[in-house]
Amino acid sequence: MPAEQQAWGRWATLGLGLVALLGGQAAALVALTWWYGESIAHMPDFSGDGVAVAIVIFVSTPVQVLLLWLMAQRPGIGAADYLALKRPSRSEVLFGVAATVALIVLGNAVSWLSGRFIVTSFQLDIYRTAAAAGLLPLLLLWLAVVVATPIGEETLFRGFLFRGWLRAPRDTWPVIVLTAFLWSIVHVQYDWFVIAQVFCFGVLLGWLRWASGSAILTMLMHGLINAEGMLETLIALHH
Repeated sequence: MPAEQQAWGRWATLGLGLVALLGGQAAALVALTWWYGESIAHMPDFSGDGVAVAIVIFVSTPVQVLLLWLMAQRPGIGAADYLALKRPSRSEVLFGVAATVALIVLGNAVSWLSGRFIVTSFQLDIYRTAAAAGLLPLLLLWLAVVVATPIGEETLFRGFLFRGWLRAPRDTWPVIVLTAFLWSIVHVQYDWFVIAQVFCFGVLLGWLRWASGSAILTMLMHGLINAEGMLETLIALHH
């Protein structure tokens, strides 16, 4: 039986993906209460705290990926194949870098022409607070944003959800658009303008996932996008 027929059903895919996402966030919330010594009821707003953001990412990501890995153990398909953890070719990486850089430049140009600051207040806040806490917290924030976040989000959106929903060639663009939309709306720290940009990046990542069959490629390009954002934030804070 073809591998696609061994995938979870569409609604089961959505439900299990949500379980993995919430499971990771629940673990991160527990970690935050332990780290700051506060009960859940008395937890302050840590949305702009770079140290708290790094903790959330480093705790939630392994839990989420582990749950998705376990869920991807389907009859006749290994978890790595199910999640599209396939090494991309050199040409795929080079094309992905070129396309991603082009979209970054286009996005920055649109922001500039719209009279908007390229770096968001959220980015400035988490970078500034992590830097104020010391070099190690700042390095951990870089690792969390550039490495851990792409692994966790791509495993869920372009790995698990993509595989569960793509059943036939006619599903390609609906799945690319739907996964991009869901990925964009989880970025609640941004306004609609930035979320729209995230959606455009999601469409590119979804297309790269489909064209290459590799979620590792999208992890690399996602990391490139986030690294560029961190560099822009660093430059903004020193000018």
